[in-house]
Amino acid sequence: MKRQRWGRALDVFSRFAGTIFLVIAVTLLLKSAPVQGGESTDVQNFDAPGRLRVAVIGDTGIGDRVYHKGFSAVLAGIGKERPDILLHLGDFIYQSEWLPEKCDPRFLQEVRDTLATPFRFRIFVPGDNDLSPHPGKPLASRCWPEIEPLGTPLDAGDPGAADKPSAFEGTRTIGNVLFAVLNSFPWNDPTAWLKPRIDRARAAGFWVVVALHEPPVTTAWYLEKRQTVLRQINALNPDLVFSGNQHSYERFHALGVPMDDGTLPAVKPEEGSVYRQGSGSIHIVSGGGGALIKPFADLQGEKDMTAPKEAFDALATRALMNHFIVLDISQKELLGRTYRVCPGTGPGDQEDPRWKPRNDMWRKIALACDGQPAGTTLFDQFKILAR
Repeated sequence: MKRQRWGRALDVFSRFAGTIFLVIAVTLLLKSAPVQGGESTDVQNFDAPGRLRVAVIGDTGIGDRVYHKGFSAVLAGIGKERPDILLHLGDFIYQSEWLPEKCDPRFLQEVRDTLATPFRFRIFVPGDNDLSPHPGKPLASRCWPEIEPLGTPLDAGDPGAADKPSAFEGTRTIGNVLFAVLNSFPWNDPTAWLKPRIDRARAAGFWVVVALHEPPVTTAWYLEKRQTVLRQINALNPDLVFSGNQHSYERFHALGVPMDDGTLPAVKPEEGSVYRQGSGSIHIVSGGGGALIKPFADLQGEKDMTAPKEAFDALATRALMNHFIVLDISQKELLGRTYRVCPGTGPGDQEDPRWKPRNDMWRKIALACDGQPAGTTLFDQFKILAR
């Protein structure tokens, strides 16, 4: 009996020892970086001489239905970059309890230790798996009320104003960047309250980054949004639009406002991946933070959910992989780098990054890390030059 108890204790310790070590290492690494702009916690007064560095991650590996090893490897790669800001695109937790009545404190503590405490500023987006469960989404974690306060507070504006953000929405200016967080559940046109803020940011020479969970455009699992969400966001002309939800990586060329016939005006660089500010909004889907990877609909043969030709024509690149994105932002340019993360496998490794790994579809669908050595590798890079 004692041996059994010791065996169970060792199993628990081995499950969490890696995470504990990683949290300590990432925290020390980030705290050892020089703090820019003094010790003030007022983000409006944050002064970032040179470049502001932002790490972007989505759909992370916390919970029961995840690839935790991929999540740990992504976190380690982010820690080495020493970002000023972490932008999380939602779906922090994937739990397995049916219609949970409360957030599992174990998973919430891991969010706090890995995605909040190590980072000076945190821009958090609500995902459908973070909200309250319902019959259509019975495995949602109900954790958002506890996760939201862990992020850097957003400016929701005057509560009495006629035009104000919906729940879980707002903006935050850090350095020379206006971050706008939008809620996909339900979607409400943000133009009335967001356009004046973007206009003020543009007048000050700031960059504009919009973040929401469900993609306005994607080739992964397509939902028609060209004349609704995509049109409304692109009419505001942000520089970048980040979303998660799809457990993959996609980057589109700079897109204008969709035409009535569904055409997506796309500006494709003649050489390299260098865009001019104002030429359109670059949409990036980033859901490779540790959630199980699901193939694109066209690779699965799901014709009803396959994106139309217009979306593929506007696509710059895509991949099925664990990854994170780093933005280096100065007054003159915005440089984006996407890193593929391959954790590698070891003896007795039972974790699998694939969704439904025994499904026959995987016989003809490869992950970006298949056949690649373990490690973090630059996969994609783009640049936006200021006006």
